Amino acid sequence: MSKDTVNNEKPYLLKPGHTACAGCGQSLAARLVIDAAGKNTIVVNNTGCLEVFSTKCPESSWDVPWVHSLFENAAAVASGVEASLKHFNKKDKINVIAQAGDGGTADIGLQALSGMLERGHDILYVCYDNEAYMNTGIQRSGLTPFSSNTTTTPPGSESKGNWRPKKPIHEICNAHGIPYVATATIAYPQDIQQKVKKALSIKGPKYMQIHVPCPLGWRFDSSLSLEVAKLAVETGLYPIIEYEQGALSRVRKIIPKPVVEYLKTQGRFKHLLKDEQAISGVQRIADINIETYGLKS
Repeated sequence: MSKDTVNNEKPYLLKPGHTACAGCGQSLAARLVIDAAGKNTIVVNNTGCLEVFSTKCPESSWDVPWVHSLFENAAAVASGVEASLKHFNKKDKINVIAQAGDGGTADIGLQALSGMLERGHDILYVCYDNEAYMNTGIQRSGLTPFSSNTTTTPPGSESKGNWRPKKPIHEICNAHGIPYVATATIAYPQDIQQKVKKALSIKGPKYMQIHVPCPLGWRFDSSLSLEVAKLAVETGLYPIIEYEQGALSRVRKIIPKPVVEYLKTQGRFKHLLKDEQAISGVQRIADINIETYGLKS
């Protein structure tokens, strides 16, 4: 099978040859998303890793119309695209996807995202969650995990790293009363594509958050991306769920593993491994997720 095709039939819509790091979870997730969405899609992409490695001027890996927005306004630009398509009676034939990283979603892009959801635009917003501002030097974002080491939250004698838990963006989006919210991970590629297709079949604003491990920022061997992603789910630290019309409709059940199994795979948590109290703090987060979403099988 050609490396440039899907199932030996359709060409990939995110072409190989880009400059993503080896093992990049975001590049895999982006390819899965756009291949599921199909050719009749317009993508609005903010500044970040995905924009940099896939559209290095004068080249582009995207085989669909693709618009670069500023770091904070992918949702706003996509809203304009969607409104224009409606004006020309073309929206029913064309998907609109806004996509950004965790910083561009949970922090500096939150206002634009909230406006897009509140106005009811028929757009799928995808957050590629690699849990820090990787493109600009691994700084903490609102989706950085508790006790993680980043360049702006270094551990030391007075700190265990990032002092705040992940911002519940999926819950914030669901609180807007939108028809569909989902989380996903590169550990389960088919699940990503099924959710993209489901989301695009629904009219109105949709939000999807995909966990995309970053070997460089998280400090693990690039061959282990899928293994690391799966452990995040199996420990309860990254619940895989769906909301439809505001109600929790589906969860991926797990037999919970201790969070230390996940933490020990990554250099960003190395400072925790000899601190039982710190590990217990992370375990409490996982336990709350397991209880809140009913993850235990």
